Amino acid sequence: MQAVLTALKKKHLGWQPVAGFFILNVSLVWLKTYWAYKTEFSLGVKGSMQEFLLFLNPWPTAILLIGLGLYFRGKLSYGVMLLLNLLQSTWLFANVLYYREFSDFLSLAIMNSGESAGNNLSKALGGLIKGTDFLVFLDIIVLVMLLFMQVIKIDYRGVKKRVAFLVSLLGIGLIFMGYGLAEKDRSGLLTRTFDNNYIVKYLGLNEYAGYNIYKTYQTQRIKKLATKADLVPVEKFVQANRTSPNPAYFGKAKGKNVVIFHLESFQQYLIDYKVNGEEITPNLNKYYHDRQTIAFENFYNQVGQGKTADAEMMLENGLYGIAAGSAMVNYGTTNTYQAVPAQLSQQGYTTAAFHGDVATFWNRDNAYKSWGYEFFMSKPFYPAAQLESNNIGYGVKDKIFLSQAMPYLHDLPQPFYAKVMTVTHHYPYELDDQNISVPKTKTGDKTVDGYVQTARYLDQAFGEFLVNLEATGLAKDTMVVLYGDHYGISENHPAAIAQLLGKSAVTPYDLANWQKVPFMIHADGLTGGIKSTYGGEIDVMATILSLLGIRTDHNIQFGQDLLSLNSKQIVPFRNGNWVAHDFTRYGGNYYRTATGEKIRPNLTEKQIIKAHQKYVNESLTNSDAVQTGDLLRFHNLSGFKKVRRGDYSYKKDDVLARLKALNKKKRSSINDQGRAVTYQTNAPELGGKPQTIPERLLQPG
Repeated sequence: MQAVLTALKKKHLGWQPVAGFFILNVSLVWLKTYWAYKTEFSLGVKGSMQEFLLFLNPWPTAILLIGLGLYFRGKLSYGVMLLLNLLQSTWLFANVLYYREFSDFLSLAIMNSGESAGNNLSKALGGLIKGTDFLVFLDIIVLVMLLFMQVIKIDYRGVKKRVAFLVSLLGIGLIFMGYGLAEKDRSGLLTRTFDNNYIVKYLGLNEYAGYNIYKTYQTQRIKKLATKADLVPVEKFVQANRTSPNPAYFGKAKGKNVVIFHLESFQQYLIDYKVNGEEITPNLNKYYHDRQTIAFENFYNQVGQGKTADAEMMLENGLYGIAAGSAMVNYGTTNTYQAVPAQLSQQGYTTAAFHGDVATFWNRDNAYKSWGYEFFMSKPFYPAAQLESNNIGYGVKDKIFLSQAMPYLHDLPQPFYAKVMTVTHHYPYELDDQNISVPKTKTGDKTVDGYVQTARYLDQAFGEFLVNLEATGLAKDTMVVLYGDHYGISENHPAAIAQLLGKSAVTPYDLANWQKVPFMIHADGLTGGIKSTYGGEIDVMATILSLLGIRTDHNIQFGQDLLSLNSKQIVPFRNGNWVAHDFTRYGGNYYRTATGEKIRPNLTEKQIIKAHQKYVNESLTNSDAVQTGDLLRFHNLSGFKKVRRGDYSYKKDDVLARLKALNKKKRSSINDQGRAVTYQTNAPELGGKPQTIPERLLQPG
């Protein structure tokens, strides 16, 4: 070791001035950032200009930030430079982990979500870490060691303030140069894009952070300055794109109970999917093909950073999630909403949400009040959930959760609107041995291979839930709506996805279709069938209200009734891509939706694509205006009374007391009718017996 140190000193590394240490730090920050761009992020770089900008963009902020150390002298100068290297490395490290699962970059809103998401996010990210991720900190460790061993000696002379100032100007100049080149390659980069990948690709990861902070501040400012006049263009857009109800379906479920059954992280490809000849989801497959089930085979998740929270926002409000963070977290406590539970509550429905996790997750305990939920039964309501062994991942196991949620459902005065949120089929797709009933897939990707096991468990839990609906007679009186909230396996696992799909490789078009999730509506007497209509989660609200016979002529909602004969069949994604019945835009390329053929649009096709893109952009922009400006506070919906959050409390004692009082008044619950039965489950934790869906409940097509 001594010989190595002596050799290094002979190379005069020990006498490098502080400027050399600055250059070394900047170069190392650039190197690891560029490495992450190339190996960890899917930025869609095309052409020499984009390659050049990707090569350039780590330099400006590295020079600007680490250059701050040049304003100091001696040990402080070196310490500041190392600290700023560490801060940039930590930001890079966090984004590598977040992107690996969520295909997006961290935002201020996500980081500020605190307990509403942070506790469970940390569980998910913990399973994503690879040993190589820590290489982003290796240079700092080495530099500290070299300083400690005096291989690199402290230069106490420092540099002149003028030099430090010129370095800062260089960093700022490079930022503006990069932005100018980026704007030339993609006009309106910071004003029209809905994709954070573009910001990072063109400007850089650190610049994205600054832009995100600015946008967050701007959003808060917009709400303060918004006026009723801002609602006018929104109303004009919504009115111009409103659909007409389909007489064959309008009001067919009028007066029925509604159960919204949340299929966590469940993708459409699982329907009818087999491993070694065995169906992974036999119960859901039967339900999908049932003659009284309307199923949509071209239905897409449209979530952004808010994931499940975005799906809920779309389903119950007809509003998209925001571009950065979660609207439920950012606006759920303070904004005015005209959500489905509030509308139905004012028409005589009892409204309740059931979730096997803590009430604060995604700010549900506040957002649900804004949406008009009378009751919210979260984790404290389920005695078995208090045992740690009955929980896994994001909350109490689904079979246990459903078995303990059902008695509350029996106690809801009818008609009721109930949302049931399962959680077990969530990344990292772990399940204890006693609940595993199918082997893992063998793609070699640990994120992917356990996915079928938790999917099977969710399918079994749903089957048990249906058995109970049938046993109580609720099946005849209830419209059951099932939906997948978002992808379970992100597009960052292309090799594994190809194996699951039986392909040698996947195309961008395949990845666009990978965003499909189930959407099924089942009701006694409903004429079902598998629909090829193209739609997404934004369309659920309009479709459900139409089936219930509720007109939405004056609602501010951005979805369309999928059963309408004049639905546009254009599905916007949060990043500005889209799928339509004729063409698909994904990753900056265009495809024929029917065949997946990549095209260079002719003049006629360009006009159609331009119109589709205009609709997508205006949908997202107008929805964002409603959210960020809290514009529904200015909207008068006929017959609708503004929700008063203070009317609701989700404390267990308050909920039970209020439910008891409501039952004394209405006397219409399953319990009041004497139809309640003991919930049957084969959950080994509860010692139950296996159950299957009775054949009489299903009518295969």
